Amino acid sequence: MEILQGQRLETTVAVAVAVVAVAAGAAYLFLRSRKPRGCLDPENFREFKLVEKRQLSHNVAKLKFVLPTPTSVLGLPIGQHISCRGQDAAGEEVIKPYTPTTLDSDLGHFELVIKMYPQGRMSHHFREMKVGDYMSVKGPKGRFKYQPGQVRAFGMIAGGSGITPMFQVTRAILENPQDNTKVHLIYANVTYDDILLKEELDSMAKNYPDRFKIYYVLNQPPEIWDGGVGFVSKEMIQAHCPAPAADIQVLRCGPPPMNKAMAAHLDELGYTKEMQFQF
Repeated sequence: MEILQGQRLETTVAVAVAVVAVAAGAAYLFLRSRKPRGCLDPENFREFKLVEKRQLSHNVAKLKFVLPTPTSVLGLPIGQHISCRGQDAAGEEVIKPYTPTTLDSDLGHFELVIKMYPQGRMSHHFREMKVGDYMSVKGPKGRFKYQPGQVRAFGMIAGGSGITPMFQVTRAILENPQDNTKVHLIYANVTYDDILLKEELDSMAKNYPDRFKIYYVLNQPPEIWDGGVGFVSKEMIQAHCPAPAADIQVLRCGPPPMNKAMAAHLDELGYTKEMQFQF
């Protein structure tokens, strides 16, 4: 009798242990599959602390903002942007969109690469910011929604600080081993020193030569220069962007005059409205 009771007890314990193990495994898989909740609020501004400010050139700075915990994510969909609120030189409120150069795989923080324009209202705010200050941020914002493999290839035409959404999308594509999308980027600036994120862009071109191509264009190039010269032309687009097709898309982001000129070039080259997107 005692032997039977002992066997029943052992069986009960074994079943209980198995149930606990299965439950623990299911909980682990569930937690692992859950996407962390983002820190952004589309309706209300939230405050994020500036923890690092690094000057990249005379008018460009990289600003790093900390999130609530080391494992927090900003929660910004690929290709979308945030709204930053500050004060201009006259003390008046100003709100402007910016695209972080970080992704949600960069836990605990996000970064902005900001070009400071002499008369820029929001530029004044960023110029005055010191480590320890807080930035008011709201989002996500934007019409662009990226899904891996949605096109065979992207053509990208960027000017100046318009590189940031292109950089974000490109990073997301290249760092996803399941995404075979190819990226062809034309990046235009006035001078060599105006090129933002050049080290990072060159590194991506070197590490992913079959998936990412970049062509720099300068209005005022240095004496030794193997890129494009002047403004981005139809011929440059033909040479460095994928040809019009149903499974490609050309993204553009830059100053308004450039965006207008690029739209005209793309129309003339046969890219339909569905093949174009402007940030």
